[in-house]
Amino acid sequence: MRCLLLQLIVFHAFGLSASAGPGDLERPPIEYEKSTPEDAISALQASIQAGKVRLEYQEDHGYLPSVLKHLEIPLSSQVFVFSRTSLQRGRISPKTPRAIYFNDEVTVGFCYRGDVLEIAAADPKLGTTYYTVDQNPAKQGAITRQTDNCLICHGSSANQGMPGHLIRSVFPDRTGDPLLSLGSKRVDHTTPFVDRWGGWYVTGTSGKQTHLGNKFYSRNVQPKDDEGVNVTELKSYFTVANYLTPHSDLVALMVLEHQSECHNRLARANLLTRIALAEQADLNKSFGKPLDEKWESITRRIEWACEPLVECLLFSEEAPLSEPVAGTSNFAEQFAARGPFDTKRRSLRQFDLKTRLFRYPISYLIYTRAFEGLPSQAKERVYLRLWQVLTGEDRSKKFAHLSAADRQAILEIIRDTKPNIPAYWKK
Repeated sequence: MRCLLLQLIVFHAFGLSASAGPGDLERPPIEYEKSTPEDAISALQASIQAGKVRLEYQEDHGYLPSVLKHLEIPLSSQVFVFSRTSLQRGRISPKTPRAIYFNDEVTVGFCYRGDVLEIAAADPKLGTTYYTVDQNPAKQGAITRQTDNCLICHGSSANQGMPGHLIRSVFPDRTGDPLLSLGSKRVDHTTPFVDRWGGWYVTGTSGKQTHLGNKFYSRNVQPKDDEGVNVTELKSYFTVANYLTPHSDLVALMVLEHQSECHNRLARANLLTRIALAEQADLNKSFGKPLDEKWESITRRIEWACEPLVECLLFSEEAPLSEPVAGTSNFAEQFAARGPFDTKRRSLRQFDLKTRLFRYPISYLIYTRAFEGLPSQAKERVYLRLWQVLTGEDRSKKFAHLSAADRQAILEIIRDTKPNIPAYWKK
């Protein structure tokens, strides 16, 4: 089955904007399907093949605990989605929700008595890559890379034709099927609190702030706004003992929503820049110019590809909190404890949870391999734009949420904790 990627037209002419289409992702320099990934899952596979790691099978959860252990994914990251919108939709229902676990670079999906574990990994060259782990013990935890099957949804027009993540809020009935006539929303950190988590179980408190989690709908009867809010345990909804923990932590959900969209934008900036640079090389070759000569149209394309990433990294248009929120697991404490910390013991992982998600609103994903894997031209552009915003040179509306104190603190934390930053950041 072929990937249903969004058709984006490429212009080699002068000054016209351009993007990648399906053919571009399968041609050099990307060659998405043919290229060997360099992500956490490929590293795990190499360790297994070398005999350094062995996945262990458990009767209730298959290879899930072992996979989480070797990928260093905390159990506290567990969240539940019960809308039937996944590859294994036949295994998903309000009584058997899909559990999702994640760290900075890998997301793992588990269906109770499912055939496979579903994995999405951030790759420094390919954006997002997809895998399954066979839950049949006879297959000994076989890991298989997936391309076409996953890209039908994850590489569709919903992700602008790029391999990425999808988090949606829907209106599910009591079987978990979305009532499409009521609509749905793509969710990230800009989504208003009131519109989040339809089709998800949520444990945590949010005061008078309502959301769509823990609710069921019909065409004739709608739940009350405050129904399903401030739920701290899920025993009345399904058998939580079938899963590794009883939580679907509200704070973990908020982090996952930001992280998923930010990885999408990292992937787009990466792939679009690589394609643009390859076309620039072709143009220079065709016109007999030096191979490293820059074209203004190509430079503009790279800037265009990087700007949405900069906005996401700096939490532009983040939906505000009107009251404090709290989860039910120890996710927030474990996440914040990871650092790295500057000389004043500040970290980009420290939470606010009163008016916004993080105390210092720039994404911790700047520490990931996905960020470091950006082509140098894209990384230079991102660093420049971050510098312009954080020093106050850019005070445009989309960054107005950053106070002078925010900008100064972020600059200081990055200087102390981020290696290989440009020299002008240290002045």
